[in-house]
Amino acid sequence: MRQPQDDPDRHPVIVVAEDEPLLRLTAADQLERDGYRVIEVGSAAEALEVLASREEVQVLFTDIDMPGDLNGLELAREVHDRWPDVLLLVTSGRVSLEDSDVPDDGMFIAKPYAATGLAGALKELKRRHER
Repeated sequence: MRQPQDDPDRHPVIVVAEDEPLLRLTAADQLERDGYRVIEVGSAAEALEVLASREEVQVLFTDIDMPGDLNGLELAREVHDRWPDVLLLVTSGRVSLEDSDVPDDGMFIAKPYAATGLAGALKELKRRHER
């Protein structure tokens, strides 16, 4: 039986896909302080493995510059195709995108981002999908 503290609506699960360990840790810490349960991964392939095995994931937060066969934007497209209910937040310090470049009404947030900027982006992303 699911315990109340495990309720994904109370404690949403977010996958943070970032290949730079310090940036990944910083983002994870910020998100955990905001009440998210965080799963950290260092590549698109790892993110896909997690999503395939964990149905409670509600958000993917990914950097565009990722090692391996898929970059973060390609990962976002793959996730949208396979798990359309997962919300998409994409970041980069090298590339600037419009939100319309991110699949499924996802959002782009530029690096460096402040904790309040990340929290605000996630609130806006959820608001867009509640319509």
